[in-house]
Amino acid sequence: MTGPTRPERIMTALPSLTLAVLLTCPLGAAAQEAFVPTAAFLQAGASQGTQSFTAGLAWDLPYAWTLGTARIESRLEASYAWWQIRSGDRDGISHLSQLALIPALRYRSAHGSPWFFEAGLGVTVTSSVYRTRRKRFSTAFNFGTHLAVGRSFGAQRQHEVSLRFEHFSNAGIRHPNPGANFVQLRYERRF
Repeated sequence: MTGPTRPERIMTALPSLTLAVLLTCPLGAAAQEAFVPTAAFLQAGASQGTQSFTAGLAWDLPYAWTLGTARIESRLEASYAWWQIRSGDRDGISHLSQLALIPALRYRSAHGSPWFFEAGLGVTVTSSVYRTRRKRFSTAFNFGTHLAVGRSFGAQRQHEVSLRFEHFSNAGIRHPNPGANFVQLRYERRF
């Protein structure tokens, strides 16, 4: 019987290591405030026989720009996703876990429109290499990109719903690099 693979060991150790680093770093009040998430989200979607269920936290970053009558704001998302591979499309594994850290830019009209557009690019790591009968990734480390359109609602606009197009690939670090595209529906609750 073989032991856990390197990506599985990384996935197991990463949350503990991150928590240890955060707890041992001396931080001022302003820096500690920056680590307080501003929203939590749930999302679900699919890609050619693979379903994805994601939960995560988002942080508003202090970087923002005015562009004509619009505003562009920055944010950071950290998430955990569980990918379920349909049995007819499986090539060995039936599921995998994914951790992601994605900085994003959000464009919103300065006239108070509840609608927004978002784009993000970050890094992901999966518990094993993604493979189905149709696709075979070569790395557990990948880049994640997304485009989204969404709408805020509620008395303080504390609720958001968005439709997202997400793409994961290793950007040619190793081949094969077929990439995977997911269409996701997200609900986000601001604190």
